This record gives sequence, structure tokens and C-alpha cells, in this order.
Amino acid sequence: MSPIFDFFLNAYKQASTIDILLEGIVFLFGILSVWYAKKEHIWVYPTGLIATVITVYLLYKAQYFGDMMMNFYYSVMSIYGWWNWSRKKEDKYIVPISRTNLKEKVIGFFLFLLTMLITYTVYRSFGQEIKTENYIDIFTSGIFFTAMWYMANKKLENWTLWIFADIVTVPLYAYRCLGMLSLQYLIFTILAIQGYLSWKKTLNKQMST
Repeated sequence: MSPIFDFFLNAYKQASTIDILLEGIVFLFGILSVWYAKKEHIWVYPTGLIATVITVYLLYKAQYFGDMMMNFYYSVMSIYGWWNWSRKKEDKYIVPISRTNLKEKVIGFFLFLLTMLITYTVYRSFGQEIKTENYIDIFTSGIFFTAMWYMANKKLENWTLWIFADIVTVPLYAYRCLGMLSLQYLIFTILAIQGYLSWKKTLNKQMST
């Protein structure tokens, strides 16, 4: 078997059939969720919710507690985002794509710091040794947390944060020999770039009308 196939399959040699199936579902629905987000479609949330709930279970088993906490948060935030994106007034959606103002930037930075602190505490509470890769996990958790909140409120900057954190996460999962997850985040990166360009185009149209 070639080294490329080994990279993608080695992590699954000891995995149960059910776990492999669950990760396949997460892979599919995770990509679908980002695709729908790019299209500004409400289905971003139900598809994302399926992926994140399953991921919480898989990451708990793998003891990647930082990522687990993030996906638990994604699940909760998906419910909020689903509600927020669905709100209408006179048959028109009332949450448009927009940029963050100063107050929202400050709140985002506070959420970033708070998330890192909470994620660090979670690692400590489970008595797990915190290695370099875990500190990277803690850092990206803070970015993903803020990105998800911005997305739930249709802020363009959510895509900038997704892009940056996804780029960092691709080699992180490759280092952990989780080839499929590394590939997934590479696809996420490409979709996030497309999402940024698509939302920016929509925002420019809104501002010109």
C-alpha cells in the first residue's frame, strides 16, 4: 500500500466499524454545512448539527477535549444560529450579512480569550498532559468559537477566522495521523475562501442599493 493510502487509513486500522461509519457521516455533513454557509442557506445549521453532535462523541473517545468542547459549543450555537437566521419580519429575513463594528470586535476578542481559558481548564480537569499540539488546539478553539458566533450573526469576518484556523488545523490533524480529518479541513479552507468571496459580493450589493 502506498504511503498516501497509509496516511489516510492507518488511523482507522484499530477503529470499530461504527466509529468509521460515524466519522464518514461527520465528513459528509461537515462539508455540506460549510457549503450551505457559503450559499447563506439555512441548511448550514441542521447539517452542521448532525456533524457536531457525532463529533463530540468521537472526540471524547479520542480524548481531544479542546476540540470536543468546541463541537459541543457548535451544537449549541447551531441552534441559536438556526433561530437567528430564520427570523423574519413582513416575510423578509431580518439578519443581513454585515461587518463587525468595534463593539462586536471587542466581544469577539473577549470570547477568544475566554474560550482558550475554558479549554485549558478542561484539559487540566481531565488530568491530561498538555503537549504542544494541545496548546495549538486551545488556540484554534478560541478562533473557532469566535468564528461560530460571528457566523450565527452573519458577520463577514467569520470567514476570515475560519480560513486562518482551518489552515492551522490541516497540519495539526496530519501530525496526529488523522488523515481524513486533515483532508476535511483542507476542503473547509477552500470552501471558506469561496464563502468569504461570496458573502463579500453580497455585502457589496447590499451597500450599493
